[in-house]
Amino acid sequence: MAKSRSSQPEQLGAQELSREGSLERYSRMRRSRRRHAVVRTVLVTLLVAMVALGTTAWAYISNINAQLNKGVNKTLSSVLSDHEAGDPFYMLLLGIDKDESRAGGSEYGSSDNAYRSDSIMLVRIDPQNKKVTLVSIHRDTQVKLGSNGTQKINAAYSIGGAAYATQVISDFAGVPISHYAEVDMDGLAAVVDQVGGVTVDLPVDVKDPDYTGLDLKAGQNTLDGRTAALLCRARHAYDVYGDGDRYRAANQRIVISAVVQKVLASNPLTLASTVSTLAGYVTTDMDVSSIASLSTQFLGMDVNSDIMSGMEPTTPEYVNDTWYEICDTAAWKKMMDRVNRGLSPYEDGNQDLASDASARIGDNSSNASSTAATTQGDSTGERNASTSSDVEPSYSGDVLVLNGTHTDGLAGKTADKLDGAGFGASSGNAGASVQTTTITYTTGHEAEAAGVARTLGLKVTYKESSDSQYDGYDVVVTLGVDYE
Repeated sequence: MAKSRSSQPEQLGAQELSREGSLERYSRMRRSRRRHAVVRTVLVTLLVAMVALGTTAWAYISNINAQLNKGVNKTLSSVLSDHEAGDPFYMLLLGIDKDESRAGGSEYGSSDNAYRSDSIMLVRIDPQNKKVTLVSIHRDTQVKLGSNGTQKINAAYSIGGAAYATQVISDFAGVPISHYAEVDMDGLAAVVDQVGGVTVDLPVDVKDPDYTGLDLKAGQNTLDGRTAALLCRARHAYDVYGDGDRYRAANQRIVISAVVQKVLASNPLTLASTVSTLAGYVTTDMDVSSIASLSTQFLGMDVNSDIMSGMEPTTPEYVNDTWYEICDTAAWKKMMDRVNRGLSPYEDGNQDLASDASARIGDNSSNASSTAATTQGDSTGERNASTSSDVEPSYSGDVLVLNGTHTDGLAGKTADKLDGAGFGASSGNAGASVQTTTITYTTGHEAEAAGVARTLGLKVTYKESSDSQYDGYDVVVTLGVDYE
């Protein structure tokens, strides 16, 4: 049988069989093999490089995940609830009063049992609608901890760690908790530094010489990590205004919001660096992939309108030689019902008892040096009360607060706040509805007017008045609808 053409041996001409022809043919074959060898070498090198890079990236991410999850055990995982992708869910964020100096010292040490949750925050995250709600729970809230008796809610962490704290807070708030994150104060400082600092707007001076050493002027302040962490600790700076823990919790929510604002406006490299920094200070059940995915879903979020916040309604009470915060259970249930529906925790601004002096989100589009706005004046002597003045504010003198709003008792409540700051304040009615809040002072009492403005956090003008109707008062405040 004849062989097919494809199976026949190659037919060579007489010239190719000659010595010269054989050498030329051999040379061609060598060149061809060299080309194939080069191609194979390049391909193999690329393949090895890709595998090496993939292995390095996998090792890097695995290392970060290991750090993030270092304190997460089966007990904690068992109390966390599942949720459908894209649906709103709750995360528990605990700030632990642990830092490098305490952990390395003999008084506290590194054991979690030596610490309590200094900050307790429920975070409702709604990826689909790009909304986040931060709800602070007062650390001194009185709760019953079963066989452990009646204690403050922040004791749950030292009794049973993250898992027990999560279960207690989930039961207290009446919501399932799907994720957990715990951060120490060094971690907060490191993250703020990683994003280049945050800018907050302070309506009043924040001075805390005896504890944190803070001395911040009212106005826009760009804070580095250490200063931001101290602001989140400085409850005694607000003793003249009321419950310092309430103001501290409000400042914590603002600093977190400012960090979120900076992260969402950053590039992927900054996001990756931030997560890497977090890994050294944060314990969470989430991993790099889920954090990155969640961050991506919130791109384009308007932090000023889409991050809402509030705090559990409580009143202080002295029980068995201990000060507790007693939760107003009816108001708390109403607040959490609103949060569950994606609404602001507060029905109106008057429910936020820390709004007069706590920080607000500043302009984080740039990070200029820490500054307070300068005084603006004209020939009438008017000054912007929210800015610094060449007159040092005074917190004494007689003040009359007049109610020009539709809210009963607002003048009395405002007068009580001024009393707490050192003024002698009285209240009354303006006699008619007033749209704009005003502050007037009698000759020689501009410093008291500045102090009143700072105390109330009012962004209004104050001016000298010769109205004899209010003789006997150094300053007169007329509350308008804008104050409501």
